[in-house]
Amino acid sequence: MAAGAAPSLSFGPFLWGPRADLLLFGGSALCSFALVGAARAVGLAPGPLPEWGWLLFVVAVDVAHVWSTLFRTYLDREELGRHKWRYLGVPLACWALGALLYAQGSMVFWRALAYVALFHFIRQQVGWVAVYRARAGQRGVFDRVLDDATVYAATLYPVLHWHSRIATTDFAWFVKGDFVDLGAGAARLLPAAQLVWVGLLGLFVARQVMLAATTRTLHLGKLVVVLTTAAVWWLGIVRTNSDFEFTVTNVIVHGVPYFALLYAYAVARKHERPDILGSRIVAGGVGAFVGLLLLLAFVEELAWDRLIWHDRPWLFDSSGVELSPVWAALLVPLLALPQATHYALDGLLWRRGDTRTRPAQRRALGFSA
Repeated sequence: MAAGAAPSLSFGPFLWGPRADLLLFGGSALCSFALVGAARAVGLAPGPLPEWGWLLFVVAVDVAHVWSTLFRTYLDREELGRHKWRYLGVPLACWALGALLYAQGSMVFWRALAYVALFHFIRQQVGWVAVYRARAGQRGVFDRVLDDATVYAATLYPVLHWHSRIATTDFAWFVKGDFVDLGAGAARLLPAAQLVWVGLLGLFVARQVMLAATTRTLHLGKLVVVLTTAAVWWLGIVRTNSDFEFTVTNVIVHGVPYFALLYAYAVARKHERPDILGSRIVAGGVGAFVGLLLLLAFVEELAWDRLIWHDRPWLFDSSGVELSPVWAALLVPLLALPQATHYALDGLLWRRGDTRTRPAQRRALGFSA
C-alpha cells in the first residue's frame, strides 16, 4: 500500500462465511424476487398459490423449518435433561391456551396464532441483525436502537398497509380474516408510517456507510439482512396483492436461513455428542437432515387435511372425519402445536446466555467455541 493511502475496505463479519451468508440471506431474497418475476411473466401471478407451490414453499420450507427446531431440543437427550420442565411445559401450555381460545371461536384461535406468528417472523429478523452486531463487537446503544427500529419499520409499515385493506387483500396469514381489519384508521397512518420507513432505512444505510468510512469495514451481512427484509416485506405485501407472491416472499427468506442455522448447530453438536439422536441423524449428511424434516412436514399436513381441511383429495385421499366443535377445539390446537411450540421456544433457545454457555450454539452462530 502506498504511503498515505487509505487502507482497503474489508467486509464482515459473517456468520458462516461471505459466500454462505450472502447466498442464504441475499440469495433467498433474490430467489423470491425471481420467482415473482417469472410467475408474472407466465401468468401465474397475481393469483392463488398453485398446488406445486404449496408443496414447495409451504410444506417443504415453511412447515419443515418448524420441525428443524427438534435438532436443538427434543432430539438431544442432554438438552432435555437440562430443561425437562421447559420442554414438557411449553407444549402443554400452548395446547391448553390454544384449546381455550378455540373454545371461544375458531377465529379467536387463528387470529391469536397469526399475530404470534407475525411477531415471531419479525423477531427472527431482529435476531439475525443482533447476531451480526454482536459478531462485529458493536455494543453501543445507538446502533442497537437504530438496528432494531429499522427492522421493525421495515416489517411493520407493510403490516400496517395490510391492515388498511384487509377486505380487498387476496392473501392471509393462516385463514381469511385472521388479521383485524383496521380500514380507514390504518390508512390515515400510512403517510406518516411511510416517512418513518423511508427515514429509518436511509439513516441505517447512512450509518453503515459512515462506519465503513471510519473503520474501513462494511458490515455487509447485516446490511443485506436489513435491506432484503425491507424489500421482501414491501414486495410481498405492499407492492403486490397475491397469495403466490406473498407466500414466496414470506417463507423463503424466513425459512431457508433457519434451516442453515439448525443444520450448523446439529453438525457442531455432533462433534460434542455423537451419541445423541440428532447427531446420529445428521451424520447421514444434509440429505438425512432435510429428509426427516420433509417427512414430518408431510405427515403433519396429512393430519391437517384428513381431520380438518379436506381440500387436497388428490394428495391425501378424499376420506376424512367431520369433527364436533368439542373435538375441533381439542384437535386443532394439537395439530398447530409444532408451530406454537416453535414460536414459544425460539424466543428462549437463542438468547445470549445460552449462546455463551453452549459451544455448539456459539459455533453455529459464527462465534468461536
